[in-house]
Amino acid sequence: MALAEDLGERGDVTSIATIPTEQQAVARITAKAPGVIAGLPMVRAVFQQVDPLIFIQTLVDDGAHVVPKVVVAELSGSARSILTGERTVLNFLQRLSGIATLTAQFAAAVYGTRAKILDTRKTTPGWRSLEKYAVRTGGGVNHRVGLYDMVMIKDNHIDAAGGITQAVGAVRANNLADGLAIEVEVRTMDELREALSLNVERIMLDNMDEAMMREAVTITAGRTPLEASGNMSLGRVRAVAETGVDYISVGALTHSAPSLDLSMKIVE
Repeated sequence: MALAEDLGERGDVTSIATIPTEQQAVARITAKAPGVIAGLPMVRAVFQQVDPLIFIQTLVDDGAHVVPKVVVAELSGSARSILTGERTVLNFLQRLSGIATLTAQFAAAVYGTRAKILDTRKTTPGWRSLEKYAVRTGGGVNHRVGLYDMVMIKDNHIDAAGGITQAVGAVRANNLADGLAIEVEVRTMDELREALSLNVERIMLDNMDEAMMREAVTITAGRTPLEASGNMSLGRVRAVAETGVDYISVGALTHSAPSLDLSMKIVE
């Protein structure tokens, strides 16, 4: 799909017009900023469709921490093909590396605590599997993949069902939910106690301040894993982790990560 939107029906008209079919080239993908690389398999996937004769040598692995001027990969073969695939390759690699880089920063910020950094479903449509892969590459942990693989009872479900107990009861009475873990979002300590009484698999502490989270950790006493959610930033996440929660979900990993600056240049 990415190649189709870039090439259209006419193809790379600039490269076709300016570069002879037989011209060969060597190009390098180089980091221009510090970060974590993710998405190198997409370089091969793109050129497998553009021109499978392009030789690709990756010089680092996904998950590698790079600094400016580090060569990430080298490509050789048809100059026309290399330029045709250049932008699509960089779009994948820069976006996924940006997510991995931001995730690594969050993971480093909570290092030494029990908290794990989770992603969310706030992903680019069609890119979820790639973006969740980038989160793992950066040291984070994937939350549910979609609406189908975990039950998450949030405030709107609770309000519509008439309460937490009613919502959990309705889920457990529905065959669709058989075998799926149940997570319940709570906003108050009373809701937390109600959720704890229902023996669900995880409880989300929604938009609580650190004092409320510490109280929730004390009340829970390790009976159910707790997930902190809402307004997570690099400046705040360490304090949240030190409350003793088990997970911290961060929507910004996938909806606000800046792309990592990478470039591709023909060197010969």
